[in-house]
Amino acid sequence: MIATLLGKKIGMTQVYDAQNVLIPVTVVEAGPCPVVQIKTVESDGYNAVQLGFGAQKSKNTSKAEAQHAKKAGLESTPRVLSEVRLAAVPDVKLGDIITVAIFTEGQIIDVLGVSKGKGFQGVVKRFRVAGGPAAHGSMFHRRIGSVGMRQTPGRVWKNQRMPGHMGSDFRTVQNLRVVKIIADQNLILVKGAIPGANGDDVIIRAGKKAKKA
Repeated sequence: MIATLLGKKIGMTQVYDAQNVLIPVTVVEAGPCPVVQIKTVESDGYNAVQLGFGAQKSKNTSKAEAQHAKKAGLESTPRVLSEVRLAAVPDVKLGDIITVAIFTEGQIIDVLGVSKGKGFQGVVKRFRVAGGPAAHGSMFHRRIGSVGMRQTPGRVWKNQRMPGHMGSDFRTVQNLRVVKIIADQNLILVKGAIPGANGDDVIIRAGKKAKKA
């Protein structure tokens, strides 16, 4: 059974639950996701399903992409494609549509996405290094400090925390709870924050480390 959907982060808001408790939630547009390709052990060496999401403009679609979607019986070429590995042979057919109906309210899920890019940053912001005194006379505030060794070993250790590119990393946030599902609008309300900026593509899957009741 496929327990994964492709989606898009809409933004954050807050809702009240049945006990009148205010819950911060992230709104995700999840699916509908057509099945674009099916892979099996006999044909490809492993079991998987390729899902699509969104629609791509025809002027931005190559002939290969259009033909790939046409084989699945799709009228338009999906904007996003992602493959989902399966342990058993897929029980779906080409062109089948996967919707938010595969999830239930209260279910524990994982959300995968690319975090916000923050450009080149120093160690204070990137690694929360304390830095130097804030007083005017110290002249040492947000710098990294000493990183080199003298005679032994005469080099900088590997994995030394230094300034560099921050963000734009593929991240997985685990064990988030589905607060509400709005099926007619393909929306899932997830408790808490998820990676990425509003409008970024994400992957929603059943929680792999969720505690069984």
